[in-house]
Amino acid sequence: MAMQWERLLTTKRYGHEHISPQEIGRSHFHKDHDRIIFSSAFRRLGRKTQVHPLALNDHIHTRLTHSVEVGSVGRSLGIRVGELIGSRLPAWVTPHDIGTIVQSACLAHDIGNPPFGHAGEYAIRDWFRRYDQNPLLAGLSDAQKLDLQTFEGNAQGFRVVTCIENHLFNGGLRLTYPTLGSLLKYPWDSSLAGAKGKFSSFQSELPILNKLASELGLVALGDNHWCRHPLTYLMEAADDICYAILDLEDAIELNILSFDEIKPILLELTGRERVDDDILTSGASARRKISALRGTAMEHMVDSVLQAFIHHYDEIMAGEYRGELLADGDPGVHSGLQRAKTLARERVFPDSRKAELEVGAYTTLGTLLEAFCQAVYENHCNDGSLSYRSEKILSLMGIHCPAADAPLYLSYMRALDFISGMTDNYAARLARQIGGLG
Repeated sequence: MAMQWERLLTTKRYGHEHISPQEIGRSHFHKDHDRIIFSSAFRRLGRKTQVHPLALNDHIHTRLTHSVEVGSVGRSLGIRVGELIGSRLPAWVTPHDIGTIVQSACLAHDIGNPPFGHAGEYAIRDWFRRYDQNPLLAGLSDAQKLDLQTFEGNAQGFRVVTCIENHLFNGGLRLTYPTLGSLLKYPWDSSLAGAKGKFSSFQSELPILNKLASELGLVALGDNHWCRHPLTYLMEAADDICYAILDLEDAIELNILSFDEIKPILLELTGRERVDDDILTSGASARRKISALRGTAMEHMVDSVLQAFIHHYDEIMAGEYRGELLADGDPGVHSGLQRAKTLARERVFPDSRKAELEVGAYTTLGTLLEAFCQAVYENHCNDGSLSYRSEKILSLMGIHCPAADAPLYLSYMRALDFISGMTDNYAARLARQIGGLG
């Protein structure tokens, strides 16, 4: 049975379901946008790595600038889709509401990422894997161990917006169900993470995931396993559009690539063999030249996504679509994206300075995990009787400090809430101090 927009676009708000449906000024979905923008978790993205850790060049993207740009593209996609399917939408929803829902999901899509980007995720996973046979993890179930050993920024982000930020364990940011549903890129638990380790809910948030998916009318694919919200595909496409182009733009800023190396890729993404723009043949900087091509390329990629969404609309609404809109649209866009990913994989990601900093990120996060996980383990096992060092470490956690009688799994999750919420600079500084090098 196909999903229904009346349920997919409900105005129910998680953690605050009994609010009045009356809207004054802002719609319910615009309030989601503002709650994310004004949250401290979103603000901290300004000091978190996108691709290049602790970059000295101020023009390099952080998680914050990336999220804002993804939100801008996502808003355009949402409005355009809303206009195309307007006759099928419930009376209380406009195309601009669809744009706002997608934009909000885009703004929050990286809100759970730890310091140092994907290197931070790998560092957390590897640390817990090394302790697999250690007493630290002895009291955990296999599913709980898997959460820690497959730590995923998407799942942490879902935890941040539903539990941690603003109303602690009382609704989080209290966002509407459609915004939360659109944020769930991988609406299943860690047992279904697959080779890429992708999932959107830890064991601790499974009741929220299942309630949310049921209320939205998502199609159940198995235990703790749901199809995506249709608007999630637009959020994913907006993210892909931005990182495909902007990762290469950052590589130019860092002198890893030249403009001439990426110009053919950008031209392919515009759908043209050439673009009539005097800047491209002038002595303008690489920054200005790439800016001249970026807008045209993004516009063409947006059109390609819309084409694919409408073509696969029935599959999407039935919960049967398993593709990616950018891959299933214009063949030139798909080809250009593959070339961009290959170039980044072969030339950008192996950059020696980036590699050095990522190794440093492993050391930094290892120091923090060792200190905080040992402290919460001691707190749990000794019923709150702590060594002086552990007492001081737990005091740093503030509201994130778990109670002595809290289950061990949830105690580790509280430690990860604290560590993953750190900025790159704060994590590095605190690790130096804890390690006696500050």
